[in-house]
Amino acid sequence: MSGSKIIFLGVLFLLAVTYIGGCRQIGTWLSDDNIPPHADALVLLMGNFTDRVLKTADLYESGIADRVIIVEESMGGYQGLIDRGVKIISHTSQAVSSLVALGVPADSIIVIPGDARSTFDEAVIVRNYLSGNREIDTIVLVSSPYHLRRASMLFEKAFRVAGLPVFTGTSGSGNYTGFNTDRWWRSKEDIQHVLTEVIKMGSFITVEGSRLKREK
Repeated sequence: MSGSKIIFLGVLFLLAVTYIGGCRQIGTWLSDDNIPPHADALVLLMGNFTDRVLKTADLYESGIADRVIIVEESMGGYQGLIDRGVKIISHTSQAVSSLVALGVPADSIIVIPGDARSTFDEAVIVRNYLSGNREIDTIVLVSSPYHLRRASMLFEKAFRVAGLPVFTGTSGSGNYTGFNTDRWWRSKEDIQHVLTEVIKMGSFITVEGSRLKREK
């Protein structure tokens, strides 16, 4: 990364911290819940998947959508452990088995190969999948509340540059987390979540948006 870009990101970070200090509503802004009456698929974003799995199962049971899409998550040295005889269950497999245990039929779960390392990767992989499955034009991203705004921006931009008319709804797993959207500044963990998302939002604006155009 060039020195000028590092300086720019540093200034962006300082501005973000200043802005956050004077804007207590950013927790609510990040937690952009927008659930349509019905969707073609729920997209379970990996990461802190336990609370997200619970929320996905709730949405499936409520009839919002009749299928769940999961992009296979990268686990770094996972394959190396397998090659050396270590038995380990991937996060993606754990998410699938948990959903099934919670009542989601196995044949309603679509796992897309991809070795995704980030939300950016998930957005690109889901976009490519939907390009060949045009009957899916309404999705709901399921994630932790503080992650929703950036995730929806990434997915919407990915669809837009590819010319895919896909409505992107969002649903947060807030009832299964301790994140407080209204008083996030009172918790060290919540402050870390908010600061991290603001920094990553800067990365989306300065870097990832252009990458999406190149990888369409």
